[in-house]
Amino acid sequence: MSIQHTMHKIMRQVKEGAHPSDLAILVDELNDEQKKELFALLSDEDAARIIQEMEEFDQVSLLRLLAKHRASAILKEMDIDDAADLIGELAPDEARELLSLIEEEAEEIKGLLKYPEDTAGGLMTTEFISLPEDIPVEEAITRLREIAPHAEIIYYVYVVDTHTRLSGVLSLRDLIAAGDGTLLSEIMYRNVISVPVTMDQEEVARVVSRYDLLAVPVVDEEQRLLGIITIDDILDVLEEEATEDIYRLAGTADVEGIDILDATVLGLARRRMPWLVISLLGGLLSGSVIGAFQSTLEAVVILAVFIPVIMDMGGNVGTQSSTIFVRGLATGEIGPADVWRYFFREIKVGLTMGVCNGLMIAVAASIWQGMPLLGFVVGVAMFSTIALAALIGTLVPIIFNSYGIDPAITAGPFVTTIKDVTGLLIYFWIATAFMNYLI
Repeated sequence: MSIQHTMHKIMRQVKEGAHPSDLAILVDELNDEQKKELFALLSDEDAARIIQEMEEFDQVSLLRLLAKHRASAILKEMDIDDAADLIGELAPDEARELLSLIEEEAEEIKGLLKYPEDTAGGLMTTEFISLPEDIPVEEAITRLREIAPHAEIIYYVYVVDTHTRLSGVLSLRDLIAAGDGTLLSEIMYRNVISVPVTMDQEEVARVVSRYDLLAVPVVDEEQRLLGIITIDDILDVLEEEATEDIYRLAGTADVEGIDILDATVLGLARRRMPWLVISLLGGLLSGSVIGAFQSTLEAVVILAVFIPVIMDMGGNVGTQSSTIFVRGLATGEIGPADVWRYFFREIKVGLTMGVCNGLMIAVAASIWQGMPLLGFVVGVAMFSTIALAALIGTLVPIIFNSYGIDPAITAGPFVTTIKDVTGLLIYFWIATAFMNYLI
């Protein structure tokens, strides 16, 4: 498809009311000059809708292509929380210049920028509907008609007291169904689920998920209503946190947040190298263990056949244990009080798997090589390696977590390296102990 055809297609779909997310995918196919040409044709509102659906690094690149007055006009049309997130990604000088052009929206954006981006305050929007608790339903509906066009969602109406403290919540259905003259304080739900402004975004996502909310109010220490966090932002948080954990499990956390299609080969390689170097050093250490038991290996060459099996099985169990534990922490399934209970349970699981796999490899080795004692050595080594791998795969992340370090970074190369070295030591210690009977 030619670029001109793509641009015509975008303009046609804009006029037809296509979803901004679909348009953002088409915009990504254009080069910088073509993006400038396209956004010169779009209205501020349409441009804002498309930019809001783009990745952060694409938003920043595109904003820098536009003239400052044009960029500020588009920012005015964006949702306040999205505009704040975008400005927060810019260099300080660029941010100050754009904020000086936005005028009335600038104060709201500055108010959001003072909160860390990974907290409830950094996620919230100030475009919500709140009404005083002492007004009747008919007045509330009149006000709602005036406020609704400027609110991000209208599914919930939050009720506040004279000090703007959150006192209740209403659905639109509750409001419409109530009779005239009824005060909001009489029909509102007082047990409101809210989150403090300082709460971590991952905890916020858990709250929204637990209570199946479309939005959650954000309050300060005095329960004053500051903003709301909508479900679309929660979905972004869930994707971000899952992506972060996946990258860290693979030892590629530095790749997060960059455009992997446009990044240079050397840049990507540099970001992925640190953990590979750790794995390389671990491999050399494993090699030195084999070298230290060279005499045992030379005397009983058949021992070499089972090295890959024992290392792979230990690696699989270690990865399983660490992944399940890290994911349990991330989802809240394993709370702080459950950590050690889970640890001892995982040891029992490791022992059980070790017995099963140890017996299977012992029988297989005995029949294959016609050496029952060899089967015993390999079986005991397999049992010990799997049990220890389960222990290491859980204990190492627990230790890191207790020091406030994300345990996901330990679940890949780090655990694998420790497990490989300990697995080989166990195997060769047992083999050396029985070497005289194996020759």
